Amino acid sequence: MADHGAAEPSSRSGSPDQEGQVSEDRSLLHQKLAVKELMDTEVSYLHMLRLCADIRSRLQQLPQGDLDVLFSNIDDIIKVNSRFLHDLQETASKEEEQVYLIGRLFLEFKEELEEVYKVYCASYDQALLLVEAYRKEPELQQEIQGIIELVVPQAGFSGLSFLLVHPLQRITKYPLLLQKILANTPLDARYPVLQRATSALQDVNANINEYKMRKEVASKYAKVEQLSLRDGPHQHTHTLSKKTTRLSQLLKQEAGLVPRTKDKEFDNLEERFQWVSLCVTELKNNMAAYLDNLEAFLRYRPHEYNLDIPGGPVVQYCSLARDLQLEAFVKFKNRLEGLVWRPLCSLSKALVGPQNLIKKRLDKLLDFEQVEEKLLEVGSVTYEEEATRHTYQALNSLLVAELPQFNQMAMRWLGQILLTFMALQRDLAEQVLQRAEGSMAQLPHHHFSEPAFRKLMEDSLGETSNQLRSFQETFERVPPPPMMQPLLPGSEHQVQALLTKYGTEKLYQVTSNISRAGTLDLTLLRGQIVALLQNKDTKGNSGRWLVDTGGNCGYVPARKLQPYQVVPSEDPRGLTPEPTQAPGSSAPTITQVVAAYPFVARSSHEVSLEAGQPVTVLEAQDKKGNPEWSLVEVNGWRGYVPSGFLARAPSPAPWGWSLPT
Repeated sequence: MADHGAAEPSSRSGSPDQEGQVSEDRSLLHQKLAVKELMDTEVSYLHMLRLCADIRSRLQQLPQGDLDVLFSNIDDIIKVNSRFLHDLQETASKEEEQVYLIGRLFLEFKEELEEVYKVYCASYDQALLLVEAYRKEPELQQEIQGIIELVVPQAGFSGLSFLLVHPLQRITKYPLLLQKILANTPLDARYPVLQRATSALQDVNANINEYKMRKEVASKYAKVEQLSLRDGPHQHTHTLSKKTTRLSQLLKQEAGLVPRTKDKEFDNLEERFQWVSLCVTELKNNMAAYLDNLEAFLRYRPHEYNLDIPGGPVVQYCSLARDLQLEAFVKFKNRLEGLVWRPLCSLSKALVGPQNLIKKRLDKLLDFEQVEEKLLEVGSVTYEEEATRHTYQALNSLLVAELPQFNQMAMRWLGQILLTFMALQRDLAEQVLQRAEGSMAQLPHHHFSEPAFRKLMEDSLGETSNQLRSFQETFERVPPPPMMQPLLPGSEHQVQALLTKYGTEKLYQVTSNISRAGTLDLTLLRGQIVALLQNKDTKGNSGRWLVDTGGNCGYVPARKLQPYQVVPSEDPRGLTPEPTQAPGSSAPTITQVVAAYPFVARSSHEVSLEAGQPVTVLEAQDKKGNPEWSLVEVNGWRGYVPSGFLARAPSPAPWGWSLPT
């Protein structure tokens, strides 16, 4: 009895140590099971991701755009998780440090996991909308389901939904698995690292949710709001009320009544973005003009014209021009449209979304400032006002986070377009030189060195420039003949009366028909003679002149009058216009002449002329014997024209220049 009683306390005193050992063993066992669960589920998850990629390659009946939305950046997820699993499996070789290494591994992959999974999660809702749309098309849904069941039989009726949800489930399960390992880890050196890893993965999920919310806000406001009458009066009233309130807030800020919220970081990003947008717009306009000019150039085919120069370099030139026009230039134009113009249009289109978001941010900023003012004054806001604050904060955070990346991407895109354009120009030059190499050997100056040929061309162009300058100076010294219209039949006495009353310096001739526009205006015919009374109207407008027709006074447009120059006639009964053709080209006595100036018929007895048009003179006078009018035939039409508008056809004199040999 005594021995038994003495042994009993000893048995009870050893029990706590045994229980502690058992508890520690149990925790270690649970920790190993949690680590095994992490590794086993990671292997299964990566296998499922690869099956998803295989299914995507089999869904050929779906558009590429749909596949990009459904599977998003699953290839990037596979790359990241493959490296993660490889490093995770390597920790098994160091059993004592495995938990510590797992914590370090999650901390190392934190940023990569967040980067790839936030993109996938942001497009997940849009992918589900596509899945629902496919279910409304039984034949397409049956084809998709058949492919999925062939690769992943366990997907069942859920099909695409079963596959697409795996990345979302995995990223949210990482913190839970780490917490399970952490709960069975003693408070030693491994515990803080594992604790930081658990907290880091929780932050990753929180950041992904915030990013997803920002993307939803961005997709809501990416398009410009356009209300129509069909939207209903309530929506119109609500929208107008918001715009009125925002305008009031903006006017208060402009007047300095309320402070303006300043965000230097966003302002710098917006300025950079607007600069990029301006560069893209300018380049697009210039490229459009370049393509238009190139199209016009391709319509001009010099090799099809007869140069009237037999043999020699002309034949070689025509052959080279035909080759370039039909092949090299056409190929260049097609490559330019495909490699420069279309990417430039895509870049310009990509700028629309951020531009709309920036505009919407300004609206939301004005709403946010009003809510902040109310919060300072009252101390509380409504649920809708709180949602307004969150909307602005989400939109602003999204722009601040993504505008730098977008600006960099747009600049790289723009730079690549410019480099491509330069490369195309260089390729075109090389092709032209290569095709012209054989023809260049037959040119008279092919043996010249480049400096000598440049000197030759400079001298030739200088000589040509001097010829053109001399021709210009000669042309400017010779005044052009006055474009006087013939007098209206029977108007000689009226012109004589105006000349006697006002003198020659006051007479003007109407250059085109004038219709009456006001009560004080006149209606005049082309060629009619008037006298200037005042070179402005009662309001001081110098564009309306007061004139006298010899019977009526009124206003006419000054731009339709030109000075009338007259010379005394041998016949004292009337006046004739000053000759308007070159010397020696009065009323022609030959049958075939040309029209020296254009003439517009004013009645059925007259016929219109175009400058340089061949004219056949039937009678060198009218029926009354007046030589100022001639009966002619033009393109099968007969009628009278002013004799002064006809001239002999001069024989062309040779002119020009040639390169020195």
